[in-house]
Amino acid sequence: MIALTERLTRVWRQGALVAVGFFLTLTNVCAQVPSQQARDLADDPLTERRLQAISADLRCLVCQNESLAASNADLAVDLRREIRSMIQANQSDQQIMDFLVTRYGDFVLYKPPFKPLTWVLWIGPGVLGLLGLFVLFRHTRQTRAMAGAPESTSSTLSDQDIEQANRLLGVADNETPPTGRS
Repeated sequence: MIALTERLTRVWRQGALVAVGFFLTLTNVCAQVPSQQARDLADDPLTERRLQAISADLRCLVCQNESLAASNADLAVDLRREIRSMIQANQSDQQIMDFLVTRYGDFVLYKPPFKPLTWVLWIGPGVLGLLGLFVLFRHTRQTRAMAGAPESTSSTLSDQDIEQANRLLGVADNETPPTGRS
């Protein structure tokens, strides 16, 4: 048994070393990939600042976890170019946002509006958190109640029950009954 435990420990350590080595290699390779910054394409710095302000509130539809301002995906570059042209056409920020929401839905917004279609997004996490607390509270109460409850008398066998069980198992009075353990 000890040899098996030592062998399993050795195998686990080797697996952990391989995993760490893989992670370090992957990290090193990813660190060497050059990153690119989004270039300012507008001649007017005011237009560029407005573009950055609008695109910071929008989600990149390709990356999904990055703002449109920070993303270098082709779609993000095209959307920034579209927003730039809309700014130069003197459209308001709200008109630009409405255009993008009409085209891509509320998903494009980092902060979706509170309306019937998005109630689950806004209320769902709170409801799930309360449900989790309720389940935890009930489980804790039941565990404490069971730990503090006196032992049931039905779980102990009387001498008569033990004799009947021994007879059914074919165990003589002077033998110990089999326990199923070796």
